[in-house]
Amino acid sequence: MTDSEGNITRRDLLRRGAIGVAGIAAATQTLRAAEHKLDPGLPTGAARSAHDPRNAATQGQVSDASIDPHAFLEQFDYGEVTRRPDGTVVREFHITAVDREIEVAPGVYYPAWTYNGQVPGPTLRATEGDLVRVHFRNGGSHAHTIHFHGIHAGRMDGVFEVVSPGESFLYEFEAQPFGLHLYHCHAIPLKKHIAKGLYGTFIIDPRTPRPPAREMVMVLNGFDTNFDGSNEIYAVNTVPFAYTQRPIQVRKGERQRIYLVNILEFDLINSIHLHGGMFHVYRTGTSIEPHEFTDNLMLCQGERHILEFTFEHTGRFMFHAHQSEFAELGWMGVLNVVDGSPIA
Repeated sequence: MTDSEGNITRRDLLRRGAIGVAGIAAATQTLRAAEHKLDPGLPTGAARSAHDPRNAATQGQVSDASIDPHAFLEQFDYGEVTRRPDGTVVREFHITAVDREIEVAPGVYYPAWTYNGQVPGPTLRATEGDLVRVHFRNGGSHAHTIHFHGIHAGRMDGVFEVVSPGESFLYEFEAQPFGLHLYHCHAIPLKKHIAKGLYGTFIIDPRTPRPPAREMVMVLNGFDTNFDGSNEIYAVNTVPFAYTQRPIQVRKGERQRIYLVNILEFDLINSIHLHGGMFHVYRTGTSIEPHEFTDNLMLCQGERHILEFTFEHTGRFMFHAHQSEFAELGWMGVLNVVDGSPIA
């Protein structure tokens, strides 16, 4: 179904690629074999129930999303590190705004504005007290900035210091406070610059490290593919159903730490719900003591929290938005909990 101008509408976009009950018989043997190879325990062909939640995922693979969503989970950019004579650690980062068309669902391309050619931008990481220098160059077609959440001087706020195409700006500030932050473009119109993809995660670690854990970054985002002010696609790390089609492998008994950032535009509320377990919530990550123990968390735009949990049982457990429509349009994943070492 399309609108009057021939654009794919919100609730029909993913139906075009949905496997669904009727589509199971038409799925190729290659796709089934690839799925079975990723998880030999999965039934194939007619053995899969019509009610199997995996059938909600889109058929086919996204190959040009600007990031590999599985690799992105654990990619941290610590910058180029030097030290001042007084011992202060200096971390230098290089970010360029670039216009780039990215694939946000199989065969669906979106004209994004990106940091370093990817959505989300790279995950920047420092330790509280470090001197952070971000060399920003605008290689795009519109004026852009970088606004960092956290504490810094007014001249480093990325609001009034608008960078025109072809120009550059140096952001320099002390990393504080420790916690989970984000960065995004703050040029006008703000909602367009965020919706088009100019955002990323900024982690400031405490001087005394948190306990060891398997760490992952999950940025909750979406895409308005027909520009009607409403998202047609919802995702974690840009690619809808990425972690349903290929579950994230975790170890039973291993502490999991998720850096969760909500940057969804056009919808007031987003959420995460974990099956088979509960998580400790460190709100904004600015405390080493948890604030809540739950399995469902609501977030407004710009809200971000650190989640920590450990699975007591093996098996496949879903995580998804508890707005059902978001889940059915892409914001859904699976954690495959195994004994022993994680599966690569």
